[in-house]
Amino acid sequence: MRFLTWLLTHAAALAVATWLLDGIRIVGPRSGTAELQEKLLPLLLVALILGVVTAVVKPVVTFFSIPFIVLTLGLFLLVVNAAMLLLTGWIAEQAGLGFRVDGFRTAVLGAVVITLTTWAVDGLVGRRD
Repeated sequence: MRFLTWLLTHAAALAVATWLLDGIRIVGPRSGTAELQEKLLPLLLVALILGVVTAVVKPVVTFFSIPFIVLTLGLFLLVVNAAMLLLTGWIAEQAGLGFRVDGFRTAVLGAVVITLTTWAVDGLVGRRD
């Protein structure tokens, strides 16, 4: 149950990012039930890829970035999160899921949107550890 909640929360955050930012998108219909039917599975798979990238790659990158994180008082973590989103977009594109992130600036904004949305949804749903 915890995994399902986590997956749906991250899928919702990715959906908000694709809705708010033109540079982050999942290809397919733009409205109606066709959009929901065609984009739901890719969105869940991209959320899963993001989770794996965040669990496996991000700790390594964060460890080697500690001097920059300390020097920038933690702001470099935005760069790390943006890099994880770009990597997720690249993996999803290679897998043919139709998820795209256009550029680093968009990835930074997307990382902020995803983080804030995940935080808000976790607050509404209530985290059950």
